[in-house]
Amino acid sequence: MVEDKQDHVDRILAQWRRERPDLDVEPMGILGRLKRLGTHLGREVEAVLSKHGLSTPAFDVLATLRRSGAPYRLSPGELLEMTMVSSGTMTNRIDQLEKAGFVERIINPQDRRSVLITLTDKGLATVEEAVGAHVANQQRLTRNLTAEDKAAFDRLLKKFLSDFE
Repeated sequence: MVEDKQDHVDRILAQWRRERPDLDVEPMGILGRLKRLGTHLGREVEAVLSKHGLSTPAFDVLATLRRSGAPYRLSPGELLEMTMVSSGTMTNRIDQLEKAGFVERIINPQDRRSVLITLTDKGLATVEEAVGAHVANQQRLTRNLTAEDKAAFDRLLKKFLSDFE
């Protein structure tokens, strides 16, 4: 049974409990496991996306445009709001994606003083392939969890995240 197997975090907690029995290190276990899990999952996601010529940040922008629906265009401000990065970071991402031919800046027909970021045909084709592979990878990464485990885990993560958002 997985729950009985000691992991790296258990060893760290045991050391702290031995050295500082006055501290309640239970939250350290939760946060340590989340951090380690994030690192492992990040590597797995990057490996799949790189096969499509994308990094996680590039995929984030392309996927945001794709899930916005046809005609797959948003203002830079809308992209900022949906991806939660700084404006400088978003400008850099858009510049790189434009150089790669995945997006283009077009004049906003409602306000000619502003631009919209739109997926090119190449960008749409790339994100369509990448999102299929990404979802399949997510299924693979969560395959050892039952439907009940996934629902409980999702509920707990949502509850935990709500304190920050």
